[in-house]
Amino acid sequence: MTAIPKFFVGQIVHHTRFDYRGVVIDVDPSYQGSEAWYQQVARTRPPKDQPWYRVLVDGGEHETYVAERHLEPDVEARPVSHPAISTQFLGYDAGVYRQRTH
Repeated sequence: MTAIPKFFVGQIVHHTRFDYRGVVIDVDPSYQGSEAWYQQVARTRPPKDQPWYRVLVDGGEHETYVAERHLEPDVEARPVSHPAISTQFLGYDAGVYRQRTH
């Protein structure tokens, strides 16, 4: 059984292990990547049956795929700087990005 996600699309989060901020752009109820990626990149072996998130990294041009156990709510309450923000969201209000409907 998979857990209920703690974070939502548009929420700004902080990666506790690698100390970066970002905004959630997608939520998977469980790990959806390849076994090869998991073996090579997910070195702490986070649980696959817990939620995973696609995150646009603040100040970067890339996104990451992160296990829920490595994330916490961001407390800085400032927007994320990323070139894909405008393609993913309509705007920023009260610490949360409003999702664009595709």
